[in-house]
Amino acid sequence: MDEFPWRLVTVDIDGTLTLVHGWREIAAAFGRIPAYEDTNRRFFAHEVGEDQHLADLLALATGHTLDEVERVVARTPKLDHIQEGVRELQRFGARVALLTHNPPYVTGFYRRTFGFDDEEGIVGPPTLDGVIGPPSSVRADKLGGLQALLARMRLLPSTVAHVGDGWSDAQVFRRVGGGVALNSLLPEVNRDADLVLRTRDFEEVVVALRQLRPRR
Repeated sequence: MDEFPWRLVTVDIDGTLTLVHGWREIAAAFGRIPAYEDTNRRFFAHEVGEDQHLADLLALATGHTLDEVERVVARTPKLDHIQEGVRELQRFGARVALLTHNPPYVTGFYRRTFGFDDEEGIVGPPTLDGVIGPPSSVRADKLGGLQALLARMRLLPSTVAHVGDGWSDAQVFRRVGGGVALNSLLPEVNRDADLVLRTRDFEEVVVALRQLRPRR
């Protein structure tokens, strides 16, 4: 068996580990679907940038408790066998980290539930007595998150494979040793990836990563 080529595998959440966008589920639970659809329309039409789009999404949870949001996150449809796939990657000697534009109350759930080694997301809104406040100073920066992970783990970008589905994931693909576009509906993301994969099972991602070789 060939040695596993990746020291770190980074994984997006929404649209990658989930079968639907997680913030759509939050919007549905709190009666905010029109606001969710409006910010999505404006973002994909390039009428607003990613920072504003993220602020609009975070605002969907304003006024709700962390427990309420976590219950929605828990029941959001996800890929099968995420925990098993993470453990398998770890057995191969890789660390597995979340690299996402989600706040700590989302990334923390995924890390605890599925056994991820680390996480890099965005700064979440303030909370008071467990109630989520309005967002402020939201900044989308997956490349900054990648650099933070590399610094903590003392790794070179060439030893990293990233799995994701969005425009910001395509930026990461270009900075690391390998990129997997997972269930992406965006042609430009698939074009920038080293591998395009469609599956509902995270263990199939692990199989694909065993075959994918670093390009530099």
